Amino acid sequence: MITVLIPAHNEAAGIGETLMSLKSQSRRPDRVIVVADNCTDTTEEIARSEGAEVLRTEGNSDKKAGALNFALSGLLPDAEPEDMILIQDADSQLSHDFIERAVAHLQRDSRLGAVGGVFRGGHGGGFVGHLQRNEYARYARDVKRLKGKCLVVTGTAALFRARTLRDVIAARLDGSLPPGNGRGGVYDTSVLTEDNELSFALLTLRYRIKSPPDCTLVTEVMPTWRELWAQRLRWKRGAVENCVQYGWTRVTRPYWGRQVLAMVGVLVTLAYFGTVAFALGTGAGLNIQPFWLAVTGVFVIERVVTVRLRGWRYMLAAATMYELVIDLFLQVVHGKAYLDAALNKKKAW
Repeated sequence: MITVLIPAHNEAAGIGETLMSLKSQSRRPDRVIVVADNCTDTTEEIARSEGAEVLRTEGNSDKKAGALNFALSGLLPDAEPEDMILIQDADSQLSHDFIERAVAHLQRDSRLGAVGGVFRGGHGGGFVGHLQRNEYARYARDVKRLKGKCLVVTGTAALFRARTLRDVIAARLDGSLPPGNGRGGVYDTSVLTEDNELSFALLTLRYRIKSPPDCTLVTEVMPTWRELWAQRLRWKRGAVENCVQYGWTRVTRPYWGRQVLAMVGVLVTLAYFGTVAFALGTGAGLNIQPFWLAVTGVFVIERVVTVRLRGWRYMLAAATMYELVIDLFLQVVHGKAYLDAALNKKKAW
């Protein structure tokens, strides 16, 4: 039995296309449930017209995680251990064989706790959307090179066994995992990045996680810098706070390492632009050194090679280093996330 859960808050613009992608699957799901979370648009009507079941949340104030916990609390008690549950964002469309391939991966490994997707960016968004599509292409390349090894099971689409999700609930109740606001659901509703926290939970329970290169999908890109800022600030701060939440363990050590490297990157960027500003402000001028020219050359090569999945035109464009704009943007986001976490600023989606 394969059930798809799609949490949706005012997703009328894209829910129809998402449901159509499920109808075209080579292994069609047995049930598709749209979890309508405080919707005020026509999401429910569109979902029903496409043949999906609709489940309304009742008084949910915990966003996506709360909506999913509500749906899973009704679904899991009657599920067989090997039944499978696909949790998918309402703005993401699966490749036609996603479910078939994801099921095969789970069936080959009894300790595989979740199979996530490798996503590429959808159309639109102008220049900021283009930058995200390049970014996602680089992520797909990394996952392919690592043969599906990943740090986080993406929330865009992930397949789980029912017994795995029950293990998470039991571990929250007995104290083996963070309690998730004390309510004992699959998802911790107290965090900003529920998919990252669930990945930590699965790894802590000694499950493996995987994003196979053959499980692909398309997901929405943020159409404006403002929306991209909000999204990435939430992702980054959530990742930092998940590390603090779990502490220093065998699971979190690589994640702490990534945070340290990101922090070093922020500091190096500040130092670089600080010295440039100082040199220009004092009239000392800039002196180009061979070493830094070589470093720049390596950086350009990396930008060109890693966007190969998008084709030669994008590779040529990457050589101009125009993508520095998003690199610097993300550095500022990271700095803001670290500051907000350190000052315990109120969390917001």
